[in-house]
Amino acid sequence: MTTQAPPSSLLPLTPEQLARLQAATTDLSTTQLAWLSGYFWGMLNQTPGSVAASAPAQAQAPAITLISASQTGNARRVAEQLRDDLLAAKLNVSLVNAGDYKFKQIGQEKLLVIVTSTQGEGDPPEEAVALYKFLMSKKAPKLEGSAFAVFGLGDTSYEFFSKVGKDFDARLAELGGERLLDRVDADVEYAEPAAAWRQQITEVLKARAPAASPAQAALGATGTVSEVFTSPYSKEAPLTASFAVNQKITGRDSDKDVRHIEIDLGDSGLRYQPGDALGVWYENDPALVKELTELLWLNGSEQVEINGESLTLSDALQKHFELTVNTPQIVEQYAALARNEALLARLADKAQLQHYAQSTPIVDMVRQAPCELRAEQLTALLRPLTPRLYSIASSQAETDTEVHITVGAVRYEIDGRPRAGGASSYLADRLEEDGEIRVFIEHNDNFRLPENPEAPLIMIGPGTGIAPFRAFMQQRDNDSAGGKNWLFFGNPHFTDDFLYQVEWQKYVKQGLLTNIDLAWSRDQEEKVYVQDKIRAKGAEVWRWIEEGAHIYVCGDANRMAKDVEQALLDVVVGHGGMDRETADEFLSELRIERRYQRDVY
Repeated sequence: MTTQAPPSSLLPLTPEQLARLQAATTDLSTTQLAWLSGYFWGMLNQTPGSVAASAPAQAQAPAITLISASQTGNARRVAEQLRDDLLAAKLNVSLVNAGDYKFKQIGQEKLLVIVTSTQGEGDPPEEAVALYKFLMSKKAPKLEGSAFAVFGLGDTSYEFFSKVGKDFDARLAELGGERLLDRVDADVEYAEPAAAWRQQITEVLKARAPAASPAQAALGATGTVSEVFTSPYSKEAPLTASFAVNQKITGRDSDKDVRHIEIDLGDSGLRYQPGDALGVWYENDPALVKELTELLWLNGSEQVEINGESLTLSDALQKHFELTVNTPQIVEQYAALARNEALLARLADKAQLQHYAQSTPIVDMVRQAPCELRAEQLTALLRPLTPRLYSIASSQAETDTEVHITVGAVRYEIDGRPRAGGASSYLADRLEEDGEIRVFIEHNDNFRLPENPEAPLIMIGPGTGIAPFRAFMQQRDNDSAGGKNWLFFGNPHFTDDFLYQVEWQKYVKQGLLTNIDLAWSRDQEEKVYVQDKIRAKGAEVWRWIEEGAHIYVCGDANRMAKDVEQALLDVVVGHGGMDRETADEFLSELRIERRYQRDVY
């Protein structure tokens, strides 16, 4: 948006001052400009000589510190909504990303609120790893005189549901903090419990926190959470784009089916940065919907109400409900409805129940224990469909109005029947080229290229984890960045699984890609993975780290990312002369400096 400047005769600034002001503020967001407005208001309302001391003090010591620890953006959105609630209540609040929070000051907090998600098998979100490790360590300070509240987001299809929220809550109490409100653990349908909790905690804080001055309110309005105002499109209001290209990029003999997908954003103006993710709203396979309804003695034409709209059951199941991910809660509820002895017997063993839910799709659970349900009973059983996030594999510096993703189609069999992932099979099998697809950008400020174009990069991305590094290289190429670049990539076979091989070879030839180390796990008798390559090149990896290299890891959170971190620790211990504990602290410092970033799932 541009605005016309008033005539120079009406300005209290000289043309030179105005030019400097415009140059200094040209890249600031709306929220940052609001912060400056409040800051200058505060300066004008201070007594002479006190400005320099008092304005920073307000910024450093807010009455309420609100920490957002988010992996996919949901926790950040809840934290931003709570911040807005507290500001509307005229309270002094500072919202900060967990990755930007100076966690050693936690002992000085008087009122602390944490909104956190959990990723993988009970792990903290990437931006909260350093804070989590510090709080759980012996170095964490006592919190007498502090009061806190925790809101946890999770997914009950995972065994360690909302574990990080539970851990934060228990540890803050153990350190002597006073619990302002009982912790809430929300499942994927988090909006309603989040709204109720926000209302409760706002009332509690109104009784505990002093009201903010206008200057403090403006300061608290920003915190350090990055807010990107790019377009009117969002998860709730996605862009309807055009599905342009669907190209298989694994060989005919590969065990994997990986697709390069291109989506045309048209003239939408949707912007993204390397490191961001693309959110994709998908639809379930009509054949799966038909199979499920027939097993339950339903025909799909039954009318159900979804968000105040009357739809046929088939339409509702295809577009509004999760059908490909089972959970222990669904198994438990269905077992009661079906009165199936075998299913009911599984409920007694929590570990066995979790394993059954993770390995048995809903349709196969129903096939093993069929019963007759009403349409409303089925929809009450299911969870709402949620979009899938894919690391973006392109830079707009090169692709302009397109966005590219790299999708591994999930395919397997249950009792000889083919099954597939909901979103990946939608993209790989069911969308026609030039068809419509609903998408949005999920910004990820915890996976960004360094500001310094001369900084070296170490990129570790086996399998489809290669995606963001393709975007990184396109950006570095377009920026003529002088920094060295090193890629560690792994997959089963060289001949069938070297994703984007021609592009990487081009980057090597032109000198943009300084080093490339490839791990083919099945091309020889002994399995070789990226972590083995990292250890083998440990001395050089350490040299790059000493030169200021930024390390990036993308891919599977549960095994690969943990194995890679152990390899990096081995490098720091073996070549940096540190013991294991010091090496772990060293990696934490790299995280804080944004030199060790992970995009794992």
